[in-house]
Amino acid sequence: MRKIEVSTSATIYKDILELSKDDQLLMNKAIEARGKAYAPYSKFNVGAALLLENGEIVLGNNQESAAYPSGMCAERVAIWKAGSTYPDVKIKKLAITASSKISKVDKPVGPCGACRQTLSEYEINQKEAFSILFMGEVGEVVKTESLLSLLPFSFDSSYL
Repeated sequence: MRKIEVSTSATIYKDILELSKDDQLLMNKAIEARGKAYAPYSKFNVGAALLLENGEIVLGNNQESAAYPSGMCAERVAIWKAGSTYPDVKIKKLAITASSKISKVDKPVGPCGACRQTLSEYEINQKEAFSILFMGEVGEVVKTESLLSLLPFSFDSSYL
């Protein structure tokens, strides 16, 4: 038997204004997408913005259904849209933001487990890490340099 330690690192920004201009632009696009989310049941709106290597920014937001929980998260809406529209273009960055109509979301909201799994496949397949920025409605922004840093011991196609 042996024990290992798994660690990750992230940069925490006080708020969106501390980000670089490029990261602010991407997060503002995610905020724009968040405003168009369809979340009448959870009242929890999420927006995502992907920056692609060709300079395109692809947006996604959560889409709910009365057949709860058969809706879809913003991150997967955005990445599948990017994959279907630009199948051979690498992802450079992803920005995520969340708000609630019930209470103010003042702490960073990272991708759920299902989104982390889906996003990891894209990062693995493109053989290049992409950074992830995430925040709530206000307050701190977390930035990681790789999706895989959020998903240690990831499962990928090499196991199949």
